[in-house]
Amino acid sequence: MKTLEREQQTCSVRRLRPADLDRVVALDALVTGRERRGYFVHKLKENLLDTSVQVSLGAELDGILVGFLLARVWTGEFGLTDPVAVLDTIGVQPQFQHHGIGDALLAQLATNLRGLNVATLRTEVGWGSFDLLRFFHRHGFQPAARVCLDMDLAQRPDEADAS
Repeated sequence: MKTLEREQQTCSVRRLRPADLDRVVALDALVTGRERRGYFVHKLKENLLDTSVQVSLGAELDGILVGFLLARVWTGEFGLTDPVAVLDTIGVQPQFQHHGIGDALLAQLATNLRGLNVATLRTEVGWGSFDLLRFFHRHGFQPAARVCLDMDLAQRPDEADAS
């Protein structure tokens, strides 16, 4: 896996392991302000079972997990047959943000995906997440030529027609 040296520290990027679950949940809570243990239990179980696709990655400094990302590869999305990777989540411990940890994670993910002949990586970002939007823009992400649509299933169909 890749190693990034910056500011006298060495960050190594490796495949996530089941033992990383608690640290991933804690890091994500630091970054997002909410605890999503159930989400990560499901995602890590799903991602770690497939040993052929290394797209769940962790970044360590001095043996401590300080960043992670979870992605998946689809061999068909919305009727397309080309493989596409989807980056579900990325997180870096706040005091290590802006130190190249996210860069190292994304670089290793890109290397792994190219090795799998995956040409496209997609993700979604909240409209107001300016730091994350800047991060992805710096790495070459562009707005997709498609529209993401949501439907409020709690709203009754006749109420939707009124708008």
